[in-house]
Amino acid sequence: MENPAKTKPMKKSTLFLTRAAIIAALYAALTYAASVVGLAYGPIQFRFSEALTVLACFTPAAVPGLTVGCFLGNLGSSLGPIDWVVGTAATLLAALCTYFTRKIGGRLACLWAPLFSTVFNAVLVGLEIAFFVPDGGGWAAFGTLALEVGVGELAVCCLLGIPLYFLINRNEGLKNVLTSKQGGEKNH
Repeated sequence: MENPAKTKPMKKSTLFLTRAAIIAALYAALTYAASVVGLAYGPIQFRFSEALTVLACFTPAAVPGLTVGCFLGNLGSSLGPIDWVVGTAATLLAALCTYFTRKIGGRLACLWAPLFSTVFNAVLVGLEIAFFVPDGGGWAAFGTLALEVGVGELAVCCLLGIPLYFLINRNEGLKNVLTSKQGGEKNH
Protein backbone atom coordinates (compact mmCIF):
# COMPACT_ATOMS: atom_id res chain seq x y z
CA MET A 1 0.00 0.00 0.00
CA GLU A 2 1.32 3.43 -0.95
CA ASN A 3 1.92 6.12 1.62
CA PRO A 4 -0.56 8.93 0.79
CA ALA A 5 1.86 11.55 2.10
CA LYS A 6 4.34 10.60 -0.60
CA THR A 7 1.89 10.58 -3.48
CA LYS A 8 -0.16 13.70 -2.81
CA PRO A 9 1.38 17.15 -2.67
CA MET A 10 0.51 19.19 0.38
CA LYS A 11 -2.46 21.48 -0.15
CA LYS A 12 -1.58 25.15 -0.47
CA SER A 13 -3.64 26.13 2.57
CA THR A 14 -1.99 23.45 4.73
CA LEU A 15 1.46 24.50 3.55
CA PHE A 16 0.65 28.17 4.24
CA LEU A 17 -0.60 27.41 7.76
CA THR A 18 2.38 25.16 8.47
CA ARG A 19 4.84 27.87 7.42
CA ALA A 20 2.98 30.53 9.40
CA ALA A 21 2.91 28.30 12.51
CA ILE A 22 6.63 27.52 12.28
CA ILE A 23 7.47 31.22 11.86
CA ALA A 24 5.20 32.11 14.81
CA ALA A 25 6.83 29.47 17.00
CA LEU A 26 10.34 30.62 16.04
CA TYR A 27 9.48 34.27 16.68
CA ALA A 28 7.94 33.56 20.09
CA ALA A 29 10.80 31.26 21.14
CA LEU A 30 13.44 33.79 20.09
CA THR A 31 11.57 36.57 21.92
CA TYR A 32 11.51 34.52 25.11
CA ALA A 33 15.22 33.74 24.64
CA ALA A 34 15.90 37.49 24.43
CA SER A 35 13.76 38.07 27.54
CA VAL A 36 15.96 35.69 29.54
CA VAL A 37 18.84 38.13 29.09
CA GLY A 38 16.64 41.24 29.48
CA LEU A 39 16.54 42.27 25.83
CA ALA A 40 12.95 41.60 24.76
CA TYR A 41 10.89 44.33 26.41
CA GLY A 42 11.31 48.00 27.28
CA PRO A 43 12.93 50.96 25.53
CA ILE A 44 16.21 49.17 24.87
CA GLN A 45 15.42 45.98 22.98
CA PHE A 46 17.49 43.55 21.01
CA ARG A 47 14.89 40.93 20.10
CA PHE A 48 16.62 38.20 18.14
CA SER A 49 13.18 37.35 16.73
CA GLU A 50 13.08 40.60 14.76
CA ALA A 51 15.66 39.14 12.38
CA LEU A 52 12.82 36.95 11.10
CA THR A 53 11.07 39.99 9.62
CA VAL A 54 13.02 39.34 6.40
CA LEU A 55 10.92 36.21 5.90
CA ALA A 56 8.16 38.49 4.60
CA CYS A 57 10.42 39.02 1.56
CA PHE A 58 9.98 35.33 0.71
CA THR A 59 6.53 34.15 1.75
CA PRO A 60 3.11 35.61 2.52
CA ALA A 61 2.89 33.12 5.41
CA ALA A 62 5.41 35.32 7.23
CA VAL A 63 2.76 38.02 7.72
CA PRO A 64 0.47 35.99 10.01
CA GLY A 65 3.45 34.03 11.33
CA LEU A 66 5.32 37.10 12.52
CA THR A 67 2.13 38.69 13.83
CA VAL A 68 1.02 35.68 15.87
CA GLY A 69 4.60 35.08 17.01
CA CYS A 70 4.86 38.67 18.21
CA PHE A 71 1.56 38.39 20.05
CA LEU A 72 2.72 35.19 21.75
CA GLY A 73 6.08 36.74 22.57
CA ASN A 74 4.42 39.83 23.99
CA LEU A 75 2.41 37.72 26.41
CA GLY A 76 5.56 37.89 28.55
CA SER A 77 5.65 41.70 28.52
CA SER A 78 5.16 43.54 31.80
CA LEU A 79 2.92 46.01 29.96
CA GLY A 80 0.31 43.32 29.40
CA PRO A 81 -2.60 43.83 27.00
CA ILE A 82 -1.42 47.19 25.65
CA ASP A 83 1.78 45.54 24.41
CA TRP A 84 -0.18 42.62 23.03
CA VAL A 85 -2.07 45.10 20.84
CA VAL A 86 0.43 47.87 20.05
CA GLY A 87 3.56 45.71 19.68
CA THR A 88 1.68 43.19 17.59
CA ALA A 89 0.22 45.96 15.41
CA ALA A 90 3.74 47.30 14.75
CA THR A 91 4.88 43.85 13.62
CA LEU A 92 1.79 43.31 11.47
CA LEU A 93 2.21 46.67 9.70
CA ALA A 94 5.93 46.09 9.14
CA ALA A 95 5.35 42.57 7.80
CA LEU A 96 2.59 43.73 5.44
CA CYS A 97 4.69 46.60 4.09
CA THR A 98 7.72 44.34 3.68
CA TYR A 99 5.68 41.70 1.85
CA PHE A 100 4.01 44.17 -0.52
CA THR A 101 7.26 45.97 -1.38
CA ARG A 102 9.53 42.89 -1.52
CA LYS A 103 10.07 43.10 -5.27
CA ILE A 104 11.01 46.78 -5.26
CA GLY A 105 14.70 47.54 -5.09
CA GLY A 106 16.16 44.42 -6.69
CA ARG A 107 19.21 43.35 -4.70
CA LEU A 108 18.41 45.92 -2.03
CA ALA A 109 14.95 44.47 -1.34
CA CYS A 110 16.37 43.04 1.88
CA LEU A 111 16.45 46.58 3.28
CA TRP A 112 12.65 46.87 3.39
CA ALA A 113 12.27 44.60 6.41
CA PRO A 114 14.72 46.56 8.59
CA LEU A 115 13.29 49.88 7.42
CA PHE A 116 9.63 49.05 8.05
CA SER A 117 10.32 47.20 11.31
CA THR A 118 12.43 50.06 12.61
CA VAL A 119 9.94 52.79 11.72
CA PHE A 120 6.79 51.03 12.97
CA ASN A 121 8.39 49.75 16.17
CA ALA A 122 10.12 53.05 16.94
CA VAL A 123 6.91 55.03 16.55
CA LEU A 124 4.32 52.64 17.99
CA VAL A 125 6.39 51.05 20.76
CA GLY A 126 7.92 54.45 21.54
CA LEU A 127 4.40 55.87 22.00
CA GLU A 128 3.37 52.85 24.02
CA ILE A 129 6.27 53.24 26.45
CA ALA A 130 5.91 57.04 26.65
CA PHE A 131 2.23 56.89 27.53
CA PHE A 132 1.56 53.52 29.17
CA VAL A 133 4.62 52.94 31.33
CA PRO A 134 4.37 54.65 34.71
CA ASP A 135 6.55 57.77 34.50
CA GLY A 136 7.00 57.10 30.77
CA GLY A 137 7.36 60.82 30.18
CA GLY A 138 4.63 61.37 27.58
CA TRP A 139 5.43 63.55 24.58
CA ALA A 140 8.54 64.97 26.27
CA ALA A 141 10.15 61.50 26.32
CA PHE A 142 8.67 60.11 23.11
CA GLY A 143 11.54 61.16 20.81
CA THR A 144 14.18 59.60 23.04
CA LEU A 145 12.14 56.42 23.56
CA ALA A 146 11.43 56.08 19.84
CA LEU A 147 15.12 56.52 19.10
CA GLU A 148 16.09 53.87 21.68
CA VAL A 149 13.57 51.36 20.33
CA GLY A 150 14.49 52.21 16.74
CA VAL A 151 18.23 51.79 17.24
CA GLY A 152 17.78 48.36 18.83
CA GLU A 153 15.38 47.33 16.10
CA LEU A 154 17.64 48.54 13.31
CA ALA A 155 20.64 46.84 14.88
CA VAL A 156 19.04 43.41 15.17
CA CYS A 157 17.39 43.63 11.74
CA CYS A 158 20.65 44.65 10.07
CA LEU A 159 23.10 42.50 12.07
CA LEU A 160 20.98 39.35 12.03
CA GLY A 161 18.15 39.90 9.54
CA ILE A 162 20.10 40.96 6.46
CA PRO A 163 22.58 38.05 6.74
CA LEU A 164 19.56 35.74 7.20
CA TYR A 165 18.04 37.17 4.01
CA PHE A 166 21.22 36.48 2.03
CA LEU A 167 21.58 33.01 3.56
CA ILE A 168 18.07 32.10 2.44
CA ASN A 169 18.40 33.81 -0.93
CA ARG A 170 21.62 31.95 -1.76
CA ASN A 171 20.51 28.55 -0.48
CA GLU A 172 18.07 26.91 -2.90
CA GLY A 173 16.96 24.37 -0.29
CA LEU A 174 16.03 27.01 2.29
CA LYS A 175 14.48 29.21 -0.36
CA ASN A 176 12.39 26.32 -1.66
CA VAL A 177 11.12 25.53 1.85
CA LEU A 178 9.80 29.08 2.09
CA THR A 179 8.62 29.65 -1.46
CA SER A 180 7.44 26.38 -3.00
CA LYS A 181 3.78 26.37 -3.88
CA GLN A 182 3.28 22.74 -2.91
CA GLY A 183 5.42 20.01 -1.46
CA GLY A 184 8.51 19.82 -3.68
CA GLU A 185 7.16 22.11 -6.41
CA LYS A 186 9.38 25.08 -7.11
CA ASN A 187 7.94 28.56 -7.29
CA HIS A 188 8.61 30.15 -10.69
